[in-house]
Order: sequence, then C-alpha cells, then structure tokens
Amino acid sequence: MKGCKVGFAGIGVMGASMARHLQRAGADLVLHNRSDNPRLTELVAAGGRRAASPRELAEECDVVFTMLGFPSDVEEVYLGADGLLSSARAGAVLVDCTTSSPALAERIHRAAAERGVEALDAPVTGGDVGAREGTLSILVGGGAEPYERVLPFLQRMGKLVVRHGEAGSGQRAKLVNQILVAASMLGVCEAFGFALRLGLDPQKLFESLAGGAAGSWSLNHLAPRMLQGDFAPGFYVKHFIKDLRLALEEAKGLGMETPVVDAALRVYGILADQGKGNLGTQALWTLYAPTR
Repeated sequence: MKGCKVGFAGIGVMGASMARHLQRAGADLVLHNRSDNPRLTELVAAGGRRAASPRELAEECDVVFTMLGFPSDVEEVYLGADGLLSSARAGAVLVDCTTSSPALAERIHRAAAERGVEALDAPVTGGDVGAREGTLSILVGGGAEPYERVLPFLQRMGKLVVRHGEAGSGQRAKLVNQILVAASMLGVCEAFGFALRLGLDPQKLFESLAGGAAGSWSLNHLAPRMLQGDFAPGFYVKHFIKDLRLALEEAKGLGMETPVVDAALRVYGILADQGKGNLGTQALWTLYAPTR
C-alpha cells in the first residue's frame, strides 16, 4: 500500500478517520470534500492532496473510497456530469462505504462495468469510535476479484471485513444491521427511562447489564454517553432516519411488516422535527429521560 495513490471522497466524522488509517499505512491520499473543514485540513497537512471534484479524483487514482451522507450524494458523486465515472480509468476500483440504496449500488455497478471499472458497495458499522480505532465491521457487495484487490485497504479501516455477495448485497446486509440497531436503541432508552423512574442507580444498572444477556453495542457504547448528556454525533439522527427508510422500502418490496422499523422512524422523526437531526442517535434519550 505504501506509495499507492488512493482517492477518498467525503471527509466527515467517519470518512476522515477512515482516510487517516490509509494515510498512516503509507497511501498517497487524494481527497475530495464539498467544503472545507478541520478534518480535511489536517489530512492535507499530513501529506494528502485535495482534488477539486470527483472527476479529478478518479483521473488520478485507481482505487477510490467514498463515505457520503445520502443516496442522492452517492448518485451525484458517481453518476453526475462531474462524477467519478465520468473519468475513472478502466481497471479502477470504486468503493462506496455510504449506507445507501441497494438498487443504486446495482445501478452504479452496471454503469461502472460499461466503462471497464469495478464498483463495490461496502457500508460500515461501528460508529465514530470504530472508525477512529480502525475496528469497523465492513459489509461488502460486488465481484470477488476487485474485493480481493482492495481487501488490504479495507483491513486497515476495519477489523472484520465480509463479502456478502454480488452488487447490492453489502447494502442489504447493512440494512439488516440497522434494524437490529433500531431495536437496541429503543430498548436501551426505554429501559433506562423505566429504571430511573423506579429510582434505580443508572451506573450500577449499567455495570450489571453490560456483561449479561442484555449487553449490546448500543448499551455498552452509547448508554454511557446518553446518561452523561453527550449527544455529539458519531452517527447522525438524520442519517439513521435515512437508513430506516431504506430498510422500510426494501421490506415493503418483500411484502413484510416491520413494527420495529415503524416505531423507530416515529420516535426518530420526532427528534428531527425538534431540530435534532444533527445530533447523535443516542439523543433519542431526550424523549425518554425523566423530567424534574
């Protein structure tokens, strides 16, 4: 990887940490973000170079990663007039780590194949802590050969990398993950709201539960933050709502009822309506915490 020219588009909370792991492994980073931010500045100061557009990024790099916000962003960055596929060279591998639409992932794969380019969908789970520590789980969809080519890069960003099948399967696997996270977050907030109203000590309760059958990533990582009133985003409320809507859309296509997704969309929708879309998902606690 040392000296390999690697592109990265989307230098936000997650993308900046992921790109930093590649840079520390010796990759020659070329970076694109729609706007300036301190994370981008830091990566450039460490030796990265900034590209003015996705087109310019693809012109320079044979491996490009993207970590964006919404499917509309993915569509623009890949398929837009100034997008990656407007200039990507034959043989290049483009890897989208955004949680996005499986149908869009398949569409990008087809468009890339017409140009002799490989496209993988590789959404991640593990939040800002996982991105920072390089311990993400990465769920990959796409061809086996390009997967093997970029696996060393993915292993720098995550501790568990699994190819789930062809294009779109990484996105579908991530939506399964999001349903589980929704159930877990609703359970954590409701349970601790119940506990505090019963007069139980939340810290003692956390110590009792974290190592038992009720333990989960949401409980172990997010409950301490929410109980301290720390709602800084590792994963934004607005992005979680987007993911849940994607899961709902897939489930409707299967004729499946989704009471957990429906409930999560309702309560997270309340948060968004309160102007809390840019807070972390643990801000759900504000709807359950006892008022004094």
